[in-house]
Amino acid sequence: MLIRYKKAFEKIAMGLLSFMPNEKELKKLQQTVKQYESDERWQLFLWKDEDITGLLGVQFVNEDSLQIQHISVNPSHRHQGIGRRMVCALQELYADKLVVPNAETAGFIEKCGAIRSNDNKLGSD
Repeated sequence: MLIRYKKAFEKIAMGLLSFMPNEKELKKLQQTVKQYESDERWQLFLWKDEDITGLLGVQFVNEDSLQIQHISVNPSHRHQGIGRRMVCALQELYADKLVVPNAETAGFIEKCGAIRSNDNKLGSD
């Protein structure tokens, strides 16, 4: 299930963010986490089953839409549908908003088919 980021999860979040191609350097990771902590338009969510295995970061672009900025799954938990479930849970949480990927997350979102671009509904499982 998706849970909201809290400061207590900072190290876990930074570890998961470090799997993103543009988030490898420590200073960049720290800046990204600070962005999520300090800007109310940026929200970070963690995926928790038994353990925290994934992360999803979004930016609220306007009152009608949000953009997925970051999506990451612990490598030892990949290929289990966690990324897709995170996107689907986000879509359910914000059913009244258009959810779109950014350039960095678009490939994954398209590959997993979690969002249909035409009608803002979830893809079929």
